[in-house]
Amino acid sequence: MREGKLSFDHVHVISRYPDASAKWFVEMLGGMVSACHEVRGAPQVFIDFGGSKVIVRGQRPGEAAKGKTGLEWGTDHFGFQVTGSLDFKAYCAELKGKGVKFTVEPTQFNPTTQIAFVEAPDGVVIELLQRK
Repeated sequence: MREGKLSFDHVHVISRYPDASAKWFVEMLGGMVSACHEVRGAPQVFIDFGGSKVIVRGQRPGEAAKGKTGLEWGTDHFGFQVTGSLDFKAYCAELKGKGVKFTVEPTQFNPTTQIAFVEAPDGVVIELLQRK
């Protein structure tokens, strides 16, 4: 029997404008750039969120975006949990004041969880949630 376990490491986002996208994750959600370099001809920026990362990379030579139309199988969104004593609705209002676009306003999902959805650059969907 093997010992060990899995832990979540990163989400990898492909962006038309990787530097601008990385800046959004830093300025809007409070991430910290931990590394930035070129991989296979495209910039790649690592943004740390308390141990988990969002990696934003640009278009590589020879790649072309297909675009999205309608439902696609696969990842729909990823989520960030708001922790500590931070008031969820006040935090969402702060983000809205910075210009973050909410696709689902803050709402009580169940008795112990509040959720909201925001749109990041390149149409990336992010869920914000707080469990009490």
